[in-house]
Amino acid sequence: MKHPVDVHVGKRVRHRRWMVGMTQQQLAGEVGIKFQQIQKYETGMNRVSASRLWDIAEALNVPISFFFEGISDAVGETETQRDGIPGDILADKEALELVRSYYQIPEVQRRRLFDLARAISEDAAA
Repeated sequence: MKHPVDVHVGKRVRHRRWMVGMTQQQLAGEVGIKFQQIQKYETGMNRVSASRLWDIAEALNVPISFFFEGISDAVGETETQRDGIPGDILADKEALELVRSYYQIPEVQRRRLFDLARAISEDAAA
């Protein structure tokens, strides 16, 4: 039986890998394992050891704590919603694509887009 923490960590690995545009094969190569092992980690079938999680965090350029963000939701507490946003926004593929695309925009235009989105959401809330 999969442990909810292993599933949560695996999801966070998959989401971060996807966000940086890395394949399972590429991540496996960076970490020095076979891509099938990455698949097992991402589904929660296999537990990620501390040292392997460290290597994955290095390869994905995130702190170890990244993989445990939102962990209370994974172990049975109710998922909270703030301002209509689900507690696990990374579970939404559309949101992930939007964030990925956003960070590909040059900084000056990205700031303008951010200001526009904020203004539109404030108007919609009013």
